Parts: sequence; structure tokens; C-alpha cells
Amino acid sequence: MQRNNSFSGRKSYSHKKSKFSGGGRRGGGFNKRGPKKQSIHPSKFINKAVIGEEPAVYEPKHLFTDFAIHQMLKDNLVHSGFTKPSAIQDQAIPFALEGRDVIGLANTGTGKTAAFLLPILEKLYANREIASVLIMAPTRELAQQIDEEFRKFSRGMKLYSAVVVGGVNMDKQIRELKRGPHVVIGTPGRLKDLLNRRVLRLGNINTFVLDEADRMLDMGFMPDIKAIMSELPSERQTLCFSATMTPTIAALVNDLMKNPETVSVRSGVTSDHVDQDVIEANDKMHKIEILQELLQKEEFDKVLVFGETKFGVQRLAKALTDNNIPSEAIHGNKTQAQRQRALKAFKDDKVKVLVATDVAARGLDISDVSHVINFDQPQTYDDYVHRIGRTGRAGKTGKALTFIDRR
Repeated sequence: MQRNNSFSGRKSYSHKKSKFSGGGRRGGGFNKRGPKKQSIHPSKFINKAVIGEEPAVYEPKHLFTDFAIHQMLKDNLVHSGFTKPSAIQDQAIPFALEGRDVIGLANTGTGKTAAFLLPILEKLYANREIASVLIMAPTRELAQQIDEEFRKFSRGMKLYSAVVVGGVNMDKQIRELKRGPHVVIGTPGRLKDLLNRRVLRLGNINTFVLDEADRMLDMGFMPDIKAIMSELPSERQTLCFSATMTPTIAALVNDLMKNPETVSVRSGVTSDHVDQDVIEANDKMHKIEILQELLQKEEFDKVLVFGETKFGVQRLAKALTDNNIPSEAIHGNKTQAQRQRALKAFKDDKVKVLVATDVAARGLDISDVSHVINFDQPQTYDDYVHRIGRTGRAGKTGKALTFIDRR
């Protein structure tokens, strides 16, 4: 019988016997249901990337050597391969060095971390006040990435940081705080826990950074953020970075900041740079079959696959690895060390596939993702936009594929 393919560009695959039969259970455990999804019409998963002139290369007004920062910091930047600032760095760093409050609006992956770390390091090198900087991030992974950047830029400067995040032994974090770090980097939930235990004291904070504010609010951290804010000294510098400025963030910023300078370097809608299409499949096993075929193609060289449940993500990564497609999984049941190892293997191209849940992938900054594949459809269209925004960066065209039920 002839099917009416109403969605342009729809990919169709024949259904052969699957190699992933999973002990005779239909779907092999992948069809575990989460919360009820928002209904998203399949046509919203189809879009051709906007192909036009190459985006103009940003020409900064400064070099890193032009900034009023210590020579050791400049040397560390050179050693790390930093010469020309990105747009957010070029425009935000001078205000931050003056001690101004700054709102930085920039897409993920544009160098926001250095935009706040360099002024912080300059201030700390001049005045080595213990526990004087608090940096709040939405996820464990992002907090860890910020700490890695801090250590890289502060090499030889004898400045120390402590990372306090959920999912990691709290006793070890308490010991690190008692050693007296200059900078505390943490996620809202764990910071609030440590405040409640009176282990973390914020009376000395003179610089507060809120990174990826929009994602923190999306994840429901507003009560924790407000509780932490209430403990901060009123006299401080505040730096807030976000991809969007919603009314909720505007209200938060109004409470947080004094006469802030706003630096906006946001480019167009991320999804405009992503070729988007759908793939019809008969059932879960057929999806796995198709996914395996796709991942064996040469152009699928660094692929982020999204699944709905922790169990399903783990099973899918194992199934792919067992069929000679090296894959790692990140989800909420993984320890921080396991998540870091999986992420590093993917970043270092030790595996070509990272299978993730939405929550585990929040805040991840991964370069050169060739494809995003939605093995399970997202809960909301906003989640879809966040997922596919991890490809098509830095002027490149990305590709996103979403599985839909065959009609």
C-alpha cells in the first residue's frame, strides 16, 4: 500500500530483523515512559539551514595583551593559545575590570567563561582574599568546566578553587572549603545545602557570578538562588551571563545588580544554522537498527544522541558499543567521576557517540558536534531547540535528526 509522505525530506528505512533483540522483550527496555510529552507536530522538526554569506568574523577592539591584567595572566593566556578575544570577552572584560556589574547576553560556546574569569583572576592576584568569589552554574559538568578554565588561566599564580556540586561526596567538599579557597564554584542545590549546614559562609564575597542564568531558572533553581542571594553582602560586583533575557531573569537581575552594563553579542536563532529532518520508524527496535546504519556513515563523526530515560540511555549506549560503535552515556544515575570520564572520552574523540538525557546534557559545551539525533522526542519544543543548539556552532552548519512514528 502506498503511503502519503506529507513531510518533505522524510527519510524512510526498511525494517529488517534487529541485532538488538534484547532477550525477546519488545523494545529491549527502551520504551519506559517518562512524563507526558507536549504534542509537537513533526513538521516542526524539519527545517533547512539558512545558507547564505559566511557570518562576518568578529574583529575585536583589543588583544588580550591590551587588557589591564598582570603579565603572568597574559603569559598563561598565550600558553593556552588565546590571542584575540571573542566578542563577549572583548566587550565585557573592560567593564568587569573597572569593577562594574555586567549582564552578558551570549550564545553558549562563545567564550563566556574567560569573560568573567580573567577580571576575577586580576582582582584576586592583587588582593588574595579567601572565599571572596562565588560562581554559580546550573550543572555539575559546567561547574567542572569552569574550574578547569580557572586552573588553566591561574597557572603559577597560587590561587585556589573549590568545586561544590551534587552527586559527589559532601565530606570531601567540606574539607576543601575548610582549606580556604579563593574561589567557590558550585551548583545552587549543593551551595544551599552547605549554607544550611553553616559550612559555607558568604560574608566575604566581593564578586558573584551567575552563569547560564536562563538554564538555572529553567531547571527550577529560583528558590535556591534567592536563598543564596540573601546571604551575600550588598557591596559586591555581580556578573550575570545568559543566552536570553526573559522577564523572570530581568526581575532577578534587578534584585541582584546595581546599574549594570549590558553587553549583548547574541547571534541569530541557533536552529537557523542546523539542517533538521525526521526519520520514520516502525517501533523502538527499528529505531535502533536505523541508528546503527546512520552511525556507520563517515559523516557522522561526533554525534550527540538524546534519550528520554536514564535506563534507556544506558541500554542504548551499551547496545551501540556491543555492535562496534563506541559510545558513552551520561545521565543522573552516573557518579560525577563517571560523567566526567564519559564526557572527556567524547570530547577527546575516544568515542564518536554520547547518549544523554536532557538533564545530564544541560550546560555542556562540546565543540564540533556533527549531528544531534533525537532518539526519543523531547518533552517540549524549547527542549528541542536546546538539544539541537549543540551542533551548528561557530559558523558551521549542523545536522539534527528526529525519530517519529511511521504513519
